[in-house]
Amino acid sequence: MTGSEQMAQAFDELADGYDNDHHDEVARALLALLGPVEEDRVSDVACGSGAVALAVARARSRTGTPILAVDLSAGMIRAGRVRAERLGLERAIDWHVGAAVPLPVADGGLDLILCASSLHFLGMRALADWRRALRSGGRVGFTLPLASQFRPSGRFADLVAADLPLPRTAGDAASLASDAGFVNVSTHVITVGPRSTALAVATNPNRAPCNRR
Repeated sequence: MTGSEQMAQAFDELADGYDNDHHDEVARALLALLGPVEEDRVSDVACGSGAVALAVARARSRTGTPILAVDLSAGMIRAGRVRAERLGLERAIDWHVGAAVPLPVADGGLDLILCASSLHFLGMRALADWRRALRSGGRVGFTLPLASQFRPSGRFADLVAADLPLPRTAGDAASLASDAGFVNVSTHVITVGPRSTALAVATNPNRAPCNRR
């Protein structure tokens, strides 16, 4: 079984009892750090049961292109669809079962990429792919558990990306974004129940124009 298959199976088994309350609160905090979200082309990466996608869909003041919600776990995608239908948001989100890296979009095809509680499973390659997938001036927002409180067990310990150091502080989260090439980084740490989470928002810099001969 490949690593992707193991990841999908592990989260399939969690889908029916996922801690939506926790993830919904983290999603709301991430959107609060972002400010108004009126971008048209948005993706919720490794979306789980869609906490971020649903929060964006509810916060938008206008109907735009459906939010692309991507996850390896078919069980999580099913759970997200049920939640969206319950909220009357089934047309606001385009649910996609598949790998989150690379995102199934053209280069520069997105205005906003969001990833809550999942980047530590994707690794640094995700940050590089977000630079590719975002237009110049597009924004990214992600969350990560603080290293001091993250104690994965069982198969989840084996699924955590080895190349992405978990932040100890908000400053560490900012460094992850800036080291990946993002600019205008803002960070914050929140505590939900016993768990503390670092939030980061940043901008994809303008690409240098091509030299023409």
